[in-house]
Amino acid sequence: MKSWRTSGLTGTGASHPFRKIGPLIHGLVDRTSDKSGRFSRIRSTRAFGAALVASAAALAIGIPAQGQDRPESLLPPGFGDAPASAPAPSTPPPSSTPIDNGAPVIALQPPPPDIADNATEAFGNDALGNSAVQQVYELPDYARRSLAQVGAMDVSNGGFGADAYGNSSGALIDGLMRRLDAPIASRWLSIQLRRALLSNVPAPRGVAPADWVAERAWLLLRMGEADAARLLVQGVDVDRYSPKMYAVAVQSALATSDPAGFCPIADAVESIDGQPAWPLARAICAGLSGEAATSSAIIDRTRLNNSRDIDMLLAQKVAGAGSNGRRAINIEWDSVDALTPWRFGLANAVAVQVPDRLYATVGPEYQAWLARTPMVPPEQRMNAARIAAALGVFSNASLVDLYSQVADKTDPYAIDQSPAGYLRAAYVADDQGGRMSAMRTLWKDPKSPRDLYGSMILTARAAARIAPSEDRAGDAAALIASMMSAGLDLPAARWAALVARMDEAKADPAWSLLAVGAPGRVVDTGYARIAAYAKRAGDDGALRSRMLFAALAGLGRISGPDAERLAQELGVPVGQQNSWTRLLDKAVAQRQPGTVVLLAAIGMQTTDWRGVPPAFLFHIISALRQTGQGAVARMIAAEAVTRL
Repeated sequence: MKSWRTSGLTGTGASHPFRKIGPLIHGLVDRTSDKSGRFSRIRSTRAFGAALVASAAALAIGIPAQGQDRPESLLPPGFGDAPASAPAPSTPPPSSTPIDNGAPVIALQPPPPDIADNATEAFGNDALGNSAVQQVYELPDYARRSLAQVGAMDVSNGGFGADAYGNSSGALIDGLMRRLDAPIASRWLSIQLRRALLSNVPAPRGVAPADWVAERAWLLLRMGEADAARLLVQGVDVDRYSPKMYAVAVQSALATSDPAGFCPIADAVESIDGQPAWPLARAICAGLSGEAATSSAIIDRTRLNNSRDIDMLLAQKVAGAGSNGRRAINIEWDSVDALTPWRFGLANAVAVQVPDRLYATVGPEYQAWLARTPMVPPEQRMNAARIAAALGVFSNASLVDLYSQVADKTDPYAIDQSPAGYLRAAYVADDQGGRMSAMRTLWKDPKSPRDLYGSMILTARAAARIAPSEDRAGDAAALIASMMSAGLDLPAARWAALVARMDEAKADPAWSLLAVGAPGRVVDTGYARIAAYAKRAGDDGALRSRMLFAALAGLGRISGPDAERLAQELGVPVGQQNSWTRLLDKAVAQRQPGTVVLLAAIGMQTTDWRGVPPAFLFHIISALRQTGQGAVARMIAAEAVTRL
């Protein structure tokens, strides 16, 4: 038998989840970039996009020649021209205020299904094992769910229409999802990507339906969206699972700290993979079913040379929790130097606290998983919840609800000086000065830029309760940024009149947020105002100035001549074309909002907004706006200005 460590159960994982299920348990994602951010991946993505274009020449579009009697334009072809006619969407673009739970997007028609809708047809009965095949006969035909379309959202609840990906090649869409390095920079783009992945859409041509669900769920897990991933997995009957679905089902069970999720699939997966983890999974399921003797026998047979291995001990503890086993299992983390999904899922399932130092060995998606783990006390999840909010996993309402749970458990005599007490004061203090003081305390001394943005999301609706007034002018930018972080653009726009009366230099931070985030043009966005802002920002604020220009140009809030001039002066080559921009332009022309969102995420593969090129931001915002997703585009633009 392979040793526990050489079997892959304690390694950092392979670069793709579906090669082996055993290594997958512990290696959710192979991260190859440095601590400063993962934008280095975009360069490989460009090469990947070029290869895709070479293999699908129909996706490429020509670049018009530029005139030689003036400097080469930095704007894309046709910028400022009247938009070319395009197929009208069957549902009008959203006009509602964008909030955390989303704004509706356009609905389109589905392509005809042309591939098998059963995992056994795609892979053969033998590949699934006898136990999996037998399950086919356990449900009558009328009770089995179709794989033609799987998803929890549609246009009625903020999802995408059935033709969100149009007739795009399955190799393209599936490949982009598989290679996307998540989490991405933008909270708001991540929210929109979650909607796209959860939408009830058919598999693109050339991709088996079960594998299509698995790939979407796998990406959701890497984004930190454990609950959303599990929701997709549960939309597929076990007898229709493909090997990919089995792998992702295991991962979703671990990310949601629910080892009982192993039980419907443990026998089938063991016959496919043969890794020594699966006897442990069967032992856990036997223990959870109250079969203590069976569970103990399996564990004894599986026990390796090192009986104190942390992974074995965690499995024993989970199995004993269900069967009231008498073995006392003490979990010690001193010799553990890395966190894995297996360790995360099993430890949190039985309320064994994982040391904070181990979360530093993994990506921020683990914090998002932790934030929603019910067995962990609310007070231990507050920091993780702010990170989850910044990633787009937690809404303002979810964050406030968690703080309320902590307040309910806090001594009434000590609550005033606690984070929960400050949040309560931010909402209900007797005067606006007291509310502002409480909010400033919550924004003070963040552990990281992501933590600060999470705190701004926390206070968004409290900020909306502050009325614009001259004595609050100095707080305008922070209040507007907090409101925009949760999509409260209409309350934020009420500050426009006050900002317009302020000295320009003092108004710059608030003005820039309203310029890109308000529902309409509520402040001056002419050349002179933007140029003056950039001049005052100087070299230290040069990136923020370029991002502001890129966002305004993408939103169509700058005239063509002004955009041309500012592009030259600020050095933002928004007209440059590459394989990524050509794919994005093609998706816009074909009215494929889901493809647009996925390609936009490809352009934001970094955890730091400073790694997003301004020209990329222009193309992302422009493409979203042109496919009926303008509300989300504005919130992404406001987020860029806030987080730089």
